[in-house]
Amino acid sequence: MEKWFNVGKIVNTHGIKGEVRVISKTDFADERYKPGNKLFLFRKNDTEPLELTVASHRQHKNFDLLTFEGYTNVNQVEPFKEGILKIPESFLTELDEGEYYFHEIIGCSVFTTEGEEIGAIREILTPGANDVWVVKGKNGKEILIPYIDDVVKEVDVKNKKILIHPMEGLLS
Repeated sequence: MEKWFNVGKIVNTHGIKGEVRVISKTDFADERYKPGNKLFLFRKNDTEPLELTVASHRQHKNFDLLTFEGYTNVNQVEPFKEGILKIPESFLTELDEGEYYFHEIIGCSVFTTEGEEIGAIREILTPGANDVWVVKGKNGKEILIPYIDDVVKEVDVKNKKILIHPMEGLLS
């Protein structure tokens, strides 16, 4: 069974020439939306995804604007609204050392270097210079872990375990 990963959501059309407005869910928009690349559109009432080939990509405000080969006017892409663009796991590329896909990090258990279990990563925020991992602590409180070398000491995605050396005040 193929595993699928969200790339973005089509939220509207843009203009009359078949362009769609996408809210991206990928860190690799330029790579994913490169002309010629394949994306798969999942819509509520469809049993199978629709395979689409990217014809053009540009950014406008907070959106990625895409056109697809064979879809040249707004009437053809209107039914795509609210659809989710995905790629199969086989499309994922190798990342550099120290880089991870969100799905590899979410769900990992976080421990201090002293062996204390902090909780599990529930979400990843990308506010700027570095990612921030949101951990649901054992007491239900959210703990924000900055993904920086001073704090994150070891990431083992295979065993879903992360070791951190908490900065002063991080866990209080």
